[in-house]
Amino acid sequence: MARITKKEKSDGLYQAILTLRTEEEVYHFFQDLCTVTELRAMEQRFDVAVLLKQGMIYNEILERTGASSATISRVNRSMAFGHGGYQVFFERQGEQGAAGEAAGE
Repeated sequence: MARITKKEKSDGLYQAILTLRTEEEVYHFFQDLCTVTELRAMEQRFDVAVLLKQGMIYNEILERTGASSATISRVNRSMAFGHGGYQVFFERQGEQGAAGEAAGE
């Protein structure tokens, strides 16, 4: 898996994302930044990751999302051998869910 080194990346984009406060701000920022095709591809990969985390098999994911088997495989590899970004999200999502349950939501 190709990795972007610190020298190759620009921190500006990542710092800009960290300044956004609401879902609406994030949505508008990515609408301005990306093409519809790029957004759909990222949304699809995210959906695939969620379904893989839920234990869904490739054929079901393909049918549900329209993602190719290559995309599903790539996301699966990223989840297993990537930088841990998906894992951070899933852990924090779990923490928020547990906090909401504790608060009686």
